[in-house]
Amino acid sequence: MTLSGSQSSYVCGATTEPLLYQTVGGALARAAERWPARDALIASHQGERLTYRELDARVERLARALTASGLRPGDRLGIWAPNCVEWVLVQFATARAGIVLVNVNPAYRTAELRFVLQKSGCRALVLAVSFKSSNYIEMLRSMLPAASLTGAGRVDCPELPALELVVHLAPDDIAGFLSFGALMARAGDPAGAELPESTDPDQPINIQFTSGTTGLPKGATLTHFNIVNNGYFVGRALCLTEQDRICIPVPLYHCFGMVLGVLAAVTHGACVVFPGGSFEAEAVLRCAAEERCTALYGVPTMFIAELEHPGFARFDLSSLRTGIMAGAPCPMEIMRRVMDEMHMSQITICYGMTETSPVSFQSAVDDPVEKRVGTVGRVHPHVQVKVVDADGNPVRRGETGELCTRGYSVMRGYWEEPERTAEAIDAAGWMHTGDLAVLDEEGYCYIVGRVKDMIIRGGENIYPREIEEFLYGHPKLLDVAVVGVSDGKYGEEVCAVIRLREGICADAEEIRAYCRGQIAHYKVPRYVRFVDAFPMTVTGKVQKFVLRQRIEAELGGGRNDRPDVGDSPADG
Repeated sequence: MTLSGSQSSYVCGATTEPLLYQTVGGALARAAERWPARDALIASHQGERLTYRELDARVERLARALTASGLRPGDRLGIWAPNCVEWVLVQFATARAGIVLVNVNPAYRTAELRFVLQKSGCRALVLAVSFKSSNYIEMLRSMLPAASLTGAGRVDCPELPALELVVHLAPDDIAGFLSFGALMARAGDPAGAELPESTDPDQPINIQFTSGTTGLPKGATLTHFNIVNNGYFVGRALCLTEQDRICIPVPLYHCFGMVLGVLAAVTHGACVVFPGGSFEAEAVLRCAAEERCTALYGVPTMFIAELEHPGFARFDLSSLRTGIMAGAPCPMEIMRRVMDEMHMSQITICYGMTETSPVSFQSAVDDPVEKRVGTVGRVHPHVQVKVVDADGNPVRRGETGELCTRGYSVMRGYWEEPERTAEAIDAAGWMHTGDLAVLDEEGYCYIVGRVKDMIIRGGENIYPREIEEFLYGHPKLLDVAVVGVSDGKYGEEVCAVIRLREGICADAEEIRAYCRGQIAHYKVPRYVRFVDAFPMTVTGKVQKFVLRQRIEAELGGGRNDRPDVGDSPADG
């Protein structure tokens, strides 16, 4: 049966505002023209402050330096560093020179770095000296025979044949590497320092590698057109102007920081504020207060850490009005506290994925509160979305299915992987997200989980998000992740992994008793585990596959005859 438009789970983001046919470098040039004296970039941890005029001048200089170093349009340059001024300079300079920027996850170790450099064919790598427990210089040296570093940052290594230049961000010299300052000095070299006369907005300009939890990482390849427009429309939804200052503790290597943060700011003349190289709750609170930030970004775990910080009440956050909570399901209780206690009455929720540049849905600053805390908003301008069943047919409004996206924001493909690209983007141009969603009659979207995270217990489909939202109402609970673990009788069983509030005690039976009679018996967690912290990605997402592996190993392969510690199974 064919459903009518009003019945079918299909939406298209109508708008009277056209898409921008503009490059990343062009977006900055336009901002420098319109708002030359406005603050563009503040890095509190580096003591750096740049106006748009100053930022544009530094970017132009770096772009010329990269060209003088022999890099040409289409070449790839990797950046491996936490949030800093240099990251932003590289982001815009590569774009201005037509060089494809490769974002390297700051948490990567040697094997992952080698894979990314080989896969993308990076000719140059800009890297920090270290990040947390990782010594980047030593890790790279361990991959390169001593004779490979031939001086002034030049590399000659058979294992990494494309890599020719390595540049470090330290203030002091490091043997074999070129310093960032020395690179910038090359801008005045008359030999080949001219930039391309023009760059094409449709050209690939950025490669972002996915987490690779189910296989080797894939390089989502994005164009100027993809990310400039997504940043612009995210900023428009936040009502950004040149008066705004955005506190960004989320990592730049990910779309959250680079597109929703930097490009949303630049396309509206707002100021980007980095509280630190990586997330630290007190630094965020202090920076937001001292710089009188009007917007704050984060994933739910970041907002939880800020709200629970013992010194939270000391910081004046009254300048805040908006921001974005994204990257993971947003607990309703946490959203309400952020709006009330952090003064972020206009906070929005964003939903998307790297492969779609990333945002497809966003709540509006004036949406009803229940919609802003319970959904991911409505479809973005110029974006099409449908929710489909297992056969690819749109389901009715209110029914669950896989969310698919089509439009300007869909990536060019996975770098040099046509087969994996074809698995994700069908012949009609729809990107299959792997997320389970519901569209209501008004077009608001509810994300109910991942296709792969859905728990199938005895033939019943169970969505972890539903159980998590219920458990957040427990007064002792700080955070929770629900996963499915193998079971010999039912196929899978429900396990709730819980972080309790500081100084609070609870046991598995108390949690199950809270659930009984409130949710269906098959949703009551058979297993309950308490942890001090979750395994997390750098972007703040809980690594549920790690939790699942740990619990299944603990349970000895999910034997059905092993009830949870101190209690019987939760069947009723």
